[in-house]
Amino acid sequence: QVQLVESGGGLVQSGESLRLSCAASGFTFSSYDMGWYRQAPGKERELVAAITWSGGATTYADSVKGRFTISRDNAKNTVTLQMNSLVPEDTAVYYCNRRHAFSNWGQGTQVTVSS
Repeated sequence: QVQLVESGGGLVQSGESLRLSCAASGFTFSSYDMGWYRQAPGKERELVAAITWSGGATTYADSVKGRFTISRDNAKNTVTLQMNSLVPEDTAVYYCNRRHAFSNWGQGTQVTVSS
């Protein structure tokens, strides 16, 4: 079965950085576009960043553009989200998933940014 395991979250101060990782298994990773999503209490899950199957193209939510960078390593079946210049509005649980043909959502990783 598909497994998606997020890691790297934590508590940081405004202006600091975090690097999130997603380890994928149970499917042909290199065949799928991937995305990072986040959800805060009382809000819908939103797409933060996405990357094509080859890593050749990326897209970002306006709120994180210029601060976050998504990348992937198809040899290791991993997707990474480098988050710089974090602000309290970035506080949420972050998830990875296939951009299309979603799998079940994993546990996510909590990111908390203090002001």
